[in-house]
Amino acid sequence: MRGSRSPAKTTLGLVLTGLMLFPVYWMINVSFTRDQDMRKSPPNWFPVNGTLEGYHEVLDRQLPYLATSLVVGFGTVALTLLVAAPAAYSLAKLRPRGGGALTFALLIAQMIPGIIMAMGFYAIFLSTGLLNTLPGLIVADSTLAVPFAVLVLTTFMSGIPEELLQAARVDGAGATRTFWSVVLPVSRNAVITVSLFAFLWAWSDFVFASTLDQGGDHQPITLGIYHYIGNNNQQWNAIMATAVIASIPATVLLVVAQRYVAAGVTAGAVKH
Repeated sequence: MRGSRSPAKTTLGLVLTGLMLFPVYWMINVSFTRDQDMRKSPPNWFPVNGTLEGYHEVLDRQLPYLATSLVVGFGTVALTLLVAAPAAYSLAKLRPRGGGALTFALLIAQMIPGIIMAMGFYAIFLSTGLLNTLPGLIVADSTLAVPFAVLVLTTFMSGIPEELLQAARVDGAGATRTFWSVVLPVSRNAVITVSLFAFLWAWSDFVFASTLDQGGDHQPITLGIYHYIGNNNQQWNAIMATAVIASIPATVLLVVAQRYVAAGVTAGAVKH
């Protein structure tokens, strides 16, 4: 009975996976399709008489947007770790007063809609001169990642054996040295996990970008695609080519960091 159900489950899994990945395939297919074949009925299921015109358009117009997204993404990762890692260490091992209230506040922060936060940031940035700037966008994107990062890192660091920290103290290490030399290396998987999520959130952000950086000189790829659709609404191969290129960095990071993320999500599973 079990053996007879296994092929059916495998087939069902393949069918569902194919349905979920079909939009990705169609995006790639359209990116190679000529303009004159775009409205063909029935459509070409494969890029017959394919063209690279869409990718040439990407290289000519979209590279600055991609570069900006990379800067914002890695800047968000750096700021998130700079804030979240020490905070998580304090909550997990130093146990300050009000730690429970802070953890609850972080949970509540994750429930606030992004558009509400964007409106608040708009008023703040308008008076501080950070509107339409990369630092302002990095700070805004970090507010999405920091609460998640603190919660994940706190859970992971809580599972670090106290004997390991006591051994560091016996060797003369203070709280800061213990954090840098012991806690962070042990928490590598969790750090990589939160870094990946922080980058992906910043890379795919549109709400903060459209609200806080609409008139900036350096705009992320989400705004690049948005403007491109508005200005070239008939060149769907170029639009889809932009989407394909924009998906590559996130895909590469997911593939490279997959095994670390799988270990990081099991936070607290530290062997004594």
